[in-house]
Amino acid sequence: MTALARLIGSFGGVGFLRPAPGTWGSLAALPVAWLLHVLGGFPLLVTATLVVCGAGWWATAVWTRGQSEKDPGQIVIDEVAGQWIALLPLSWPAWQMGLDITRLWPGWIAAFVLFRAFDILKPGPIGWADRRGGALGVMLDDLIAGAFAAIGVLLLAGLWHGVMGW
Repeated sequence: MTALARLIGSFGGVGFLRPAPGTWGSLAALPVAWLLHVLGGFPLLVTATLVVCGAGWWATAVWTRGQSEKDPGQIVIDEVAGQWIALLPLSWPAWQMGLDITRLWPGWIAAFVLFRAFDILKPGPIGWADRRGGALGVMLDDLIAGAFAAIGVLLLAGLWHGVMGW
């Protein structure tokens, strides 16, 4: 394994934190997503997410090549990508309306909790992707979990603002 693959895969070493490195990876993704949004809004967060997906796939493939463990806990770049996907429904309206994204803090909590729940429980297609194996499977289950969490954030926002009128 190369040092670069280790650095990318562990998101700068965050993946070596214990316990629950995936949760640490998701938590570490939050302030970085905030910074990306502040620096370049929704377009930068989307671009960074795509870059992290590609770099994470590469790093995971290099890290796991020739090893029996195909999804080491230290690899958390997949959680970072999934968490950023879960935050996209917050970044878009904040960017479009010129809002301070931290004003949407309930959505940040929902995005984090929903993403972690989907990532841990692995319902339906998330579990299928996880069982796929390989670098693609390692990345794909978290990307799908992020998409599910993003949908959940949208539904909760609609419920909160639309139905409840807050």
